[in-house]
Amino acid sequence: MNIHAFSKIPSPLHGWWLLAVLLLLPSPALAQSSTLIGPRARMGGRYDNVRMCVATPAGVNGGPAMDISAFFSWKVGQGTRLEFDLPVMRPILFGAAFRMLQFEPSVGLSFELRRTPASVLRAGPLAGISLHYGPDVDSESSGDGRTASFFALGPIGGANASLTFLRPRGRFDVQVGLTLYATRLVSVDDPADHKGFVLGGSLDIGLLFH
Repeated sequence: MNIHAFSKIPSPLHGWWLLAVLLLLPSPALAQSSTLIGPRARMGGRYDNVRMCVATPAGVNGGPAMDISAFFSWKVGQGTRLEFDLPVMRPILFGAAFRMLQFEPSVGLSFELRRTPASVLRAGPLAGISLHYGPDVDSESSGDGRTASFFALGPIGGANASLTFLRPRGRFDVQVGLTLYATRLVSVDDPADHKGFVLGGSLDIGLLFH
């Protein structure tokens, strides 16, 4: 075996190998932490009769909805956790590419329903706020067909269920979940008086670092 062969691999690959090794190293002490943080990817769809959807033609009520958020979870009681979801990708992407804002942070309570040595099943309600600045549902994303931007906001209510695959001697657990939500949007200082509803759902996949 040529012991120098690995040194010929490009340095970026060395970095990925190092990251993988660090993430998978055993860490029993960290696994006992009551605070969990990590990234969460959300992929789904929604009905939306207020806001422009960048993935569908003008006049279509809704379409696919995706985001990557920062997720925080704290133990607040026996089997109960307080969770906070902070969207990151959509506010940045929409602001940079489409000159609009969609920001929907939420908090939730998650109750433990079933636990085994390998997994935890949880479910609970969530609530948040939806903030929008941009065109309406009849707008094109650019050009002469783009309508005037307006500000709208409203409450979010919903529920989340998740299955967390435990890695007691690892640095993170893997969580797969389902979120359903509804939003009532009302515009502010808007001559057209936009208002309506958003109904949606998403499949959520996240890494929970201890």
